[in-house]
Amino acid sequence: MTFIITMKQHDSYSTFQPPMRDGVTASKIYLPKLEKLPQSLFVFLCEHFSHISANEWKQRFDDQLILDMRGRKLCIEHPYTENTHIYYYRFLNHEIQVPFQEKILYENDHLLVVDKPHFLTISPSGQYIQETLLVRLKKTTNNPDLTPIHRLDRETAGVVLFSKRPQTRGIYQQMFADRHVKKVYHAIAPYDPELSFPCQVALRMEKGEPFYTMKVTEGKINSQTEIHLLEHDQMWAKYLLQPVTGKQHQLRVHLNWLKLPIKNDPFYPTVVHKDPHDFSQPLQLLAQKIEFVDPITLQALCFCSAYELTL
Repeated sequence: MTFIITMKQHDSYSTFQPPMRDGVTASKIYLPKLEKLPQSLFVFLCEHFSHISANEWKQRFDDQLILDMRGRKLCIEHPYTENTHIYYYRFLNHEIQVPFQEKILYENDHLLVVDKPHFLTISPSGQYIQETLLVRLKKTTNNPDLTPIHRLDRETAGVVLFSKRPQTRGIYQQMFADRHVKKVYHAIAPYDPELSFPCQVALRMEKGEPFYTMKVTEGKINSQTEIHLLEHDQMWAKYLLQPVTGKQHQLRVHLNWLKLPIKNDPFYPTVVHKDPHDFSQPLQLLAQKIEFVDPITLQALCFCSAYELTL
């Protein structure tokens, strides 16, 4: 059963929006009608969100991070109330600090364009909340509506776009869906004199094992990349990659399929569990440039990363 849903329009307090706290916006949970009522809201949360420890839920109550629909702070003894919503804020007791800083390249009324460093996750997940690009930017801009329009892997640096306004977010998302955005990446990977460039790689990709990886399979093609060779020495080469599609880990998988795994890739060809405190070997993949015609202003825009990959 899914418990996080959209607020019903007839809710008496549907206009209440919890304030952003330290760059984090509140998550919303719907409390459905159940055959047997839990002893308390705390018991329900522990049972139905078992991936979050009871101690963490207790800490959230103690820190007054759980609110009702009116914005009132709830205590750990609060009863379970059917057909209502609650809000909660996520937090981490211990979070690894990412020692690299993002840079805002451009903004207008609708868009924020950012140059993301390596090792910085886009959105809160797992062991990162404060040390994510989205939360950092929300704190910098004081804009709780900020939302990424597309994604870059934690390991990848470069240009990424954020929506500033919910009213126009879908217009920019559709721009990506319709492939009206030209993206250029750079990568450092092994040099193979037996391969000819430019070349097109077109493969079918599906979820792999472990679950956070992708694999190449037989079947209808669903990923395509154009690859150019920019420069090389005897061991390494710098490649220009232009993805036609946008599958997860597409560029990493496509180069690995050519037996040219990207330098310092912790997933391909083999998953290597690195020390999360080790920032010494960033993945050599860069979202170097993005070009598009702004669908609202009709202005032709082009943004380039200040980062550069070298052999």
